[in-house]
Amino acid sequence: MKVLKDILYKVAIESVTGSTEIDVHKIDFDSRKIEANDVFVAIRGSLSDGHDYIEKAIQLGAIAVICDTLPENIEKGITYIKVKDTNTALAFMAANFFGNPSEKLKLVGVTGTNGKTTIASLLFQLFEKAGFKVGLLSTVKIMVDETEYKATHTTPDSITINYYLNEMIEAGVTHCFMEVSSHGIHQKRTEALHFVGGIFTNLSHDHLDYHPTFAEYRDVKKSFFDSLPKTAFALSNIDDKNGTVMLQNTVARKFTYALKSYADFKATILESQLSGLLLKVNENEVWVKLIGTFNAYNVLAIYGTAIELGMDSLEALRLLSDLESVSGRFQYIVSEGNITAIVDYAHTPDALDNVLKTINDIRTKNEQLITVVGCGGNRDKTKRPIMAKIASDLSDKAILTSDNPRNEDPEVILDEMEKGVEAHNYKKILRITDRKQAIKTACQLAQPNDIILIAGKGHETYQEINGVRHHFDDMETVKEILDQLKK
Repeated sequence: MKVLKDILYKVAIESVTGSTEIDVHKIDFDSRKIEANDVFVAIRGSLSDGHDYIEKAIQLGAIAVICDTLPENIEKGITYIKVKDTNTALAFMAANFFGNPSEKLKLVGVTGTNGKTTIASLLFQLFEKAGFKVGLLSTVKIMVDETEYKATHTTPDSITINYYLNEMIEAGVTHCFMEVSSHGIHQKRTEALHFVGGIFTNLSHDHLDYHPTFAEYRDVKKSFFDSLPKTAFALSNIDDKNGTVMLQNTVARKFTYALKSYADFKATILESQLSGLLLKVNENEVWVKLIGTFNAYNVLAIYGTAIELGMDSLEALRLLSDLESVSGRFQYIVSEGNITAIVDYAHTPDALDNVLKTINDIRTKNEQLITVVGCGGNRDKTKRPIMAKIASDLSDKAILTSDNPRNEDPEVILDEMEKGVEAHNYKKILRITDRKQAIKTACQLAQPNDIILIAGKGHETYQEINGVRHHFDDMETVKEILDQLKK
């Protein structure tokens, strides 16, 4: 049990009705999970408003309510705390409730459109190989040292973040690497966390279903760096046109990485193959098992972070050469019939462009490149024609299919994608709504030495159709089909 007064530390309170000298069992913003002696925090979401459920929360046992608008009926014996912003209040309350665990380890946040999962996951790998106990908060999974938990969001809610950070402290974890999404920043989920470092990867077309303009999307990312303390480091990709923007107002120590520009951490690609990259990083050469130019940037971000966290540069390079690729990020298999199938999470125009250009740089051009690609439903519609244009421009054949249609008609999504295909590329494309059938068709079209790229879902093991999630794994599916075709 915690005292309400203590968990309200640093919360901007506008008024108090009732006592704050009460013991509380836990904090929650989901009225359905409220139990006796809990605190209910009324959050205004995009689909529902927690203020509408205050009465229900009290009926279930809430003894305190945190809100930005007081309800008309004030019940006796209940404490009501009116605050300026309940999202921010929740962030500080969650941190206080769990004893501010982010202050007890080295927490590094990774933000940007692409590369967050790869960088956070590989930093986890690298520091684990270096002998540290490490934590990870990512899209793919949550790791507390060697214990794995399922992830549901890129950046979890404030309570979940602090719960797992506290679990990490209990397990003796010293470093944690965390993906920081624009949604998470905007909804104040990271507000009360103490970061020792922040990494900016890049910024491109994404989440414009949530952010009204690209400028707001950029500025939300920038606010993460603006909030870093003087003791932290800010590491930014200076080759991205927004790389300098991220560093403009931060008081953190500023560092840069790049392939093309002068930077603190600079790399040159000496060799690029399907088996990996030979890089010159600052003055030293290193071979890594990661593929493509975009991964050269990721390597630099990882290397720079390791150095800023006190690791010896040669030790960091030695460990980099031993890192394995992340699930669903340029994962590939080669079938018995010598067909290469690549599964990648590329679900933005920039990511798809990067992956296809990487494949085209490595291939001999004597083989076909067949791309299977879709766009998610109930998400940013403006990227759909762009994704189809990129796929048809940079592939020999492109199969437009479903991603996670969610509550949209997949045929409508494909119609919108097809609008981006230029007339001279029409003969290159096929429309196959069923994703498994699309992958099967790609495998049937492929000849020995051909390359199939299956883009968009990567590590995901489900497909969401009409609000229902069905098991679906791109890598599992393509392996199964290629095995069947060899028989």
